[in-house]
Amino acid sequence: MSRELNGFYRSLAEDTDPRGLASPDVVRRHADRRARTRAAVGVLALAALVGGTAVGTRFVLTAGPGTPVGPPAGPPVPPSVSPAPSDPASAPSVSSTPSALPSRTTPSASTSPPTGGGPSARTPTSIPDAAFFALAAANDTGAGAGFTDGPVLPRLCGAEPGGSGVLRQRVRAVPFKLATTPEGYVPDGLYRHSITIYRSGRADDALDEVRAAVQGCPEQKIGSVTSRQKLLPDGGYGDESVLFEMRKPFLDANDEPTGDEEVRLIRAIRIGDVVTVLWEQGWEGSSSPRSQVDADSRRAVQAIRTWWD
Repeated sequence: MSRELNGFYRSLAEDTDPRGLASPDVVRRHADRRARTRAAVGVLALAALVGGTAVGTRFVLTAGPGTPVGPPAGPPVPPSVSPAPSDPASAPSVSSTPSALPSRTTPSASTSPPTGGGPSARTPTSIPDAAFFALAAANDTGAGAGFTDGPVLPRLCGAEPGGSGVLRQRVRAVPFKLATTPEGYVPDGLYRHSITIYRSGRADDALDEVRAAVQGCPEQKIGSVTSRQKLLPDGGYGDESVLFEMRKPFLDANDEPTGDEEVRLIRAIRIGDVVTVLWEQGWEGSSSPRSQVDADSRRAVQAIRTWWD
């Protein structure tokens, strides 16, 4: 062996010998300590894993079925707004008031009764015979009354007042005599008596039309003579009434004036939505007796009120 190699081995021995080797007990204690450290680190890692799993499970269970699990979404991006069309007519109109939805407690359709146009709660819908008045026994000719057709008012310069808004109408002819006229004589007059049911609110309009027609026709030609019309003061019949006269020269059998005048009285009376008219037409040229027309007008009103009751 060379001298350099022997010197190298000697230097190595000098470096390692003073340190010496650890005893078996020391080596065993170091090994046990390292094992305990590894076990503690493993337990801590397992605890951290279990805790993270529990937190994740709780987050998933508390989230709604439609809630995505994951990081929160970013702020919404506003949609792009297209420019409004230049032509306003081509743009669809959008209502600014939302339509109300019907609830279970509120009906979707209105249950209010329709108003206007139809009869009111007190307006009858038919006209029985009992609605017409009966003459007093002293005025009854025994000929009886008969129902007929035709106008309920005379023509006034072509006007036909009270013709609109009619629901029902009946007309009858009633001959009468004065209480002083003996039995068996010809009647002293003839009523054209009518009852008309109007739509609600139209009966008072009908009487206004009668007034206007009389005022607008002070004179008119009837055959070969001139008839003069005018309103007369009136009141105390029904809710309101209109009385007017038609006056013309009385003609003899040869159609020559006798110097006397023939006077016809016409009274229209309103009771609610009903109008009754007594148009006294005379008999063989006789004039209308005012007192008799007044008495029979009161009978006509009472008959209608009794019918309603």
